[in-house]
Amino acid sequence: MTYMTCTHCAATGFLNLHQVDEETLCRFEETDDHQIILDWMAANSAHDVGVCDCCGDGENWHGTPGNHHPEDGEPFPECY
Repeated sequence: MTYMTCTHCAATGFLNLHQVDEETLCRFEETDDHQIILDWMAANSAHDVGVCDCCGDGENWHGTPGNHHPEDGEPFPECY
């Protein structure tokens, strides 16, 4: 199955990741565990980090966060 990289979030599933501390960001990049960033967001109130609206809402993802395919289901993101 061929996926299209989400251009809205640079294939991460999140927006504004530059605001996340380096240690947390490294753990996320090493494991690709999106819960790491969701937990960071819950623990830190002063930030603009958010779930990419093309990729899902953090609980329900549209296929693989950061990668989309029309067979992933509706709504198919319009981030291209």
